[in-house]
Amino acid sequence: MTQTPLPSITSRGSSQITYYSQFGRVAGFTTVGPGRRFRKVLEEHLELLRWPSDLPADKELSVKGEDGKLYHWILPSFFQMLQDLASQGLEFSILFRTFGSDLPRVLNAVRRAVEQGSHPLFPNLPALKLRVNVTAGHIKCSSKGATLIRGEDHVSTRDGERQVYQYLSSAEGLGGFQDNFDWWAQNTYSILGGKPLWIDPFDHKVQHIFIDDNIRQNDEDTIVHPKVFLDPEGCQTRTASTSELYDLCLVQNNLLKAISEPGYFTRRIQICMENYEGNIQKG
Repeated sequence: MTQTPLPSITSRGSSQITYYSQFGRVAGFTTVGPGRRFRKVLEEHLELLRWPSDLPADKELSVKGEDGKLYHWILPSFFQMLQDLASQGLEFSILFRTFGSDLPRVLNAVRRAVEQGSHPLFPNLPALKLRVNVTAGHIKCSSKGATLIRGEDHVSTRDGERQVYQYLSSAEGLGGFQDNFDWWAQNTYSILGGKPLWIDPFDHKVQHIFIDDNIRQNDEDTIVHPKVFLDPEGCQTRTASTSELYDLCLVQNNLLKAISEPGYFTRRIQICMENYEGNIQKG
């Protein structure tokens, strides 16, 4: 009996390319052509995403699929990660970074789960004492730099990139920013137009980790723009390649594992923490 192979999120050689880069988005990928071999994988993971059948629908935490069935709108492994990190005694903050317009809905759903215990599978989240800032921020990028705006907060790289880094490093609880998709498109979806991520390799206290499905070890086609400081307390940065920071500050999310493995996000963060510890630079 042969097992269905799992799709790979990384190439196994320089001669390999993704199916998407060659053919674009194919709606019926698992119904015809070479993608049919993955049909069972899709069905198995959709089943794992099912909202518990013995529970009523939740207007914010569940969503009805095209098949009429209810599914988790936010991966349970995300909430498991919150519990795991807190149980390890880690001090952490989480900022959602999306090009989409659904950030306010995400933040409100997460607040209900985290502050009010509304998630039926994670009723004890309020014990973590985490707070969710439901004010959706915005990050605007141009050739002149980046500006972060959230409520009364306004910080710009025009005042120095170190100031933006310190602002993000001082974040508490959970929150989020909508990034600048148009800027990414103007830069042909390359690293230079990606969501900016400031990294200080000399910082012993704070580590920034970015998790995204579309992080790729191809700087011509990736979604995060890592900006690494050159000196301790300095303001100048350089663009780092994705491969340089892969599993250190950048995590290419494996959606199938994030669905099937409750501890997936926790393990990815632990790997990054271990790698970061061995890569901290001395000033």
